[in-house]
Amino acid sequence: MMKVLLIGNGAREHVIAETLKKNKETILYSYLKSKNPGIISLSEEFEVGNYNELEKIENYAKKIKPDFAFIGPEEPLNNRVVDLLQRIGIESIGPTKSLARLESSKSFTRHLLKKYKIKGNPEFEIIDKNNIDRAERFIKDLKLCVIKPDGLTGGKGVKVQGDHFTTKEEALEYCNEVLQEHQRVIVEEKLDGEEFSLQCLTDGKTVAAMPPVQDHKRAYVGDTGPNTGGMGSYSCENHLLPFLTKKDIDEGLRITQKVAEAIHDETGQFYKGIMYAGLMITKDGVKLLEYNARFGDPEAMNVLPLLETDLVELCTAIIHQSLHKIKISFQNKATVCKYIVPKGYPDNPVKNKKIEIENIPQDAKLYYGAVDKMNDGLYITASRAIGCLGISDSLVKAEKIAEKAANSIKGPVFHREDIGTRNLIDKRIMHIKKIHNLNQKI
Repeated sequence: MMKVLLIGNGAREHVIAETLKKNKETILYSYLKSKNPGIISLSEEFEVGNYNELEKIENYAKKIKPDFAFIGPEEPLNNRVVDLLQRIGIESIGPTKSLARLESSKSFTRHLLKKYKIKGNPEFEIIDKNNIDRAERFIKDLKLCVIKPDGLTGGKGVKVQGDHFTTKEEALEYCNEVLQEHQRVIVEEKLDGEEFSLQCLTDGKTVAAMPPVQDHKRAYVGDTGPNTGGMGSYSCENHLLPFLTKKDIDEGLRITQKVAEAIHDETGQFYKGIMYAGLMITKDGVKLLEYNARFGDPEAMNVLPLLETDLVELCTAIIHQSLHKIKISFQNKATVCKYIVPKGYPDNPVKNKKIEIENIPQDAKLYYGAVDKMNDGLYITASRAIGCLGISDSLVKAEKIAEKAANSIKGPVFHREDIGTRNLIDKRIMHIKKIHNLNQKI
């Protein structure tokens, strides 16, 4: 039997729990901030607490004595939970706080690529309160810019010229605003292209890519409205995306492999866990937008249900640095995930309202996020509530399953109906064709 401690309480952790439990020898224990009904139903035992309550986490880990821990979200990584578990002899799927800077410090990652001459960086400047005048000069030289706080912002801190603000004066104002809360802000050139997520498993030496996924950050249909943690995502049965080639995937994987090597060269430590690259196809090839030090939410829901290889076996290989010995395989299926969120999300969401689930299609999967199970039913909190997943032989069929499942959840909620639809994907394809044609003219 294999005892696993899962830390996390969202839909991402629900799908991780489900995938770990495919191994019949797995006994799952969970440490959660709230009682996620999906995770609890799969757990032998659970403990509720915050991710900064290190003594509580330590006592729980000592009590259950897991063979390893799997860290779901970024918050416990940043709170040194992996460092704590290492100290008491428990290995983790997830990096130490120092290595988690890959996500928690965008300046760390940009410097790493620059120092080790790894392709993928856009033009950028790292600004602090002492050199804010440099930001003004740099912004002036850019056609369009992106402003990124140097720290964790739950996927909502990045602002893009043309989407979130218009003028260069507004860009500078946002830089100053960010510096009130963060030590540094990163100013980057705005890239034109299509984003995709390439989630990779690594033992610090070997890096293995999972099928690429495209996430949708904007809250409303047609990619409008404020940024969110992610309203939904899709993947394709050929393990590409409609605007991606195998060459693009290989380039993204090459960047991540070199970054894993650079992290070891820089710190002397091997990165063990998930390296999730947010990438963009541009006229100049594949560019790195950012790294996350854990699975994506919702992107984990697209790839883990397709995983044919035993996840517990993969975790063991990561810990013992034998990932190169395992052939990782995925089903050749398409997936579409649509998130059910409270009305008013993300700026002014309704809270603590009851929802009803009626006639979910048999071929759909539901992954619970920000929900509470009470005696009289299920209640939404203030964030993304339920991921509705469709899996099928084609994207068209997978989208229909996900949409039917999303429409089966009743209450003060909404979702993006357009995720995974032909119309939206055709826009992506035309965008890339336009970029490539422009590049050829140049």
